[in-house]
Amino acid sequence: MSLSTLKREQVKTRLRDEEYDVVIIGGGITGAGIALDASQRGMKVALVEMQDFAQGTSSRSTKLVHGGLRYLKQFQIGVVAETGRERAIVYENGPHVTTPERMLLPMHKGSSLGKFSTSIGLTLYDFLAGVKKEERKNMLSKKETVEREPLIKRDKLKGGGAYVEYRTDDARLTIEVMKRAEEKGATVINHTKSIHFTYDSNEKVNGIQAQDMLTGETYDIRAKKVINASGPWVDEVRSGDYARNNKQLRLTKGVHIVIDQSRFPLRQAVYFDTENDGRMIFAIPREGKAYVGTTDTFYDNDKSSPLATPEDRQYLIDAINYMFPDVDVSDSDIESSWAGVRPLILEEGKDPSEISRKDEVWEGKSGLLTIAGGKLTGYRHMAKEIVDLLSKRLKQEYKMKFKKCETKHITISGGDVGGSDNFENFIERKVEDAKAYQIDDKVARHFATKYGSNAEDLFEIAQTAQYQETGLPLDIYTELVYSIQNEMVYKPTDFLIRRTGKLYFKIDDVLNYKDKIVEVMDGLLDYTTAEKDAFKAELDEAIDEAQTGNNQPPVKE
Repeated sequence: MSLSTLKREQVKTRLRDEEYDVVIIGGGITGAGIALDASQRGMKVALVEMQDFAQGTSSRSTKLVHGGLRYLKQFQIGVVAETGRERAIVYENGPHVTTPERMLLPMHKGSSLGKFSTSIGLTLYDFLAGVKKEERKNMLSKKETVEREPLIKRDKLKGGGAYVEYRTDDARLTIEVMKRAEEKGATVINHTKSIHFTYDSNEKVNGIQAQDMLTGETYDIRAKKVINASGPWVDEVRSGDYARNNKQLRLTKGVHIVIDQSRFPLRQAVYFDTENDGRMIFAIPREGKAYVGTTDTFYDNDKSSPLATPEDRQYLIDAINYMFPDVDVSDSDIESSWAGVRPLILEEGKDPSEISRKDEVWEGKSGLLTIAGGKLTGYRHMAKEIVDLLSKRLKQEYKMKFKKCETKHITISGGDVGGSDNFENFIERKVEDAKAYQIDDKVARHFATKYGSNAEDLFEIAQTAQYQETGLPLDIYTELVYSIQNEMVYKPTDFLIRRTGKLYFKIDDVLNYKDKIVEVMDGLLDYTTAEKDAFKAELDEAIDEAQTGNNQPPVKE
């Protein structure tokens, strides 16, 4: 069974009727990783997500699977080593959603980055992170630095360092992991909230009561164990359990802005420190745009809808104009923006950027397992950590035995392309194959690059869709049908934000085609009038939030 929206009722029936080894609360990258690991070991897995998959932190990151250079500055050697290793695994298992990106680290007189310390730091980083030989750092002269990125501030420039990070589509990474988990037997559903825990006669958690957020109906899901992997909502979910520890989260907000390359013609990715507070900022070219982030401020407002404020946007504009003085961008040049919250484990007295991105597993007296903290790059390792514990508890309490973790060598959905080294050859082969479907090279290349080994499914849809009369371009129509049939898309925002990233990187497509997209989805999913109106309003609100600065205080008033 694929992750088809058209099979939602069948999925709900299964969740109601069957007993699971584990039910996972949270459909971000952590929950998806746990679902894949547990199902691959032979466990019977259920997963619920109250919003769309990846709608929280997992679609709102800097979109880098990075090795953690910033952690080196904080002497978190173990974190750098682990994230470096994991980064390589994530790339190998899904090269269609992860791309090596050569990063430039400019050094200016008076900045926190000296030539010697940067060289030593990058060498150590390469060693710890196990960086491939061809991707190791190289130090650059002033002239070489400017050649790589002519927009860089030349005043007091001493040179630069070049090293490799990995750019990803965080939401697509999450959905591809989720699809593979489903292929391995997991039963997963979005827009479904865990509202209560259920308990046995010994006061041990034995499942949840779930609510379908689209219809309002509630039902119980029975399970031997429950894992809380709800990211920023970890504390709220735990508050429904009688057995709690005194650990808690501290949320910080990160904002990114997107500017068209006609206004900010960035050639290559740059990692630089800001003028006033010395924080490090990424500027990254992507799909004809440049996106810049991130801010790092404490946040205690609406977790489901963190917003970019005028102050956030100005901070990043100032950072751009400081490092790229000839660009001269202003707020009016921002096409889109997004804000996300990082669920960090509370460390009293620390500045937001100093709080560790470590993860922790907590086990309550009730048997509830919670995983908190962590970062995108480490999702597979985090999943292994908590599923190892889950496996141990199921063996102790139920005499059940499961396989060891094998996710190091399991490709995610779309990742069967013959490994990262073969990905370019795979794309060329697929572009050639597409000719038999009468699909032009540009569209075929887009499908093969973005969907990897699932591209064939899109070719088949596109072949029959060439004569559709919806007014939608072939690529958008094909992706929409595919995402409904295979990626559990129900709302227009599911499609335009998390499955395609168009709201961030191709906002013109959203503005031009949003009404037609709603009409097609209505035809396929048979919305009620109330649903259709609500989803239209939700999309218009999302567009407004992306385009404008919002008056959202950091603390709920």
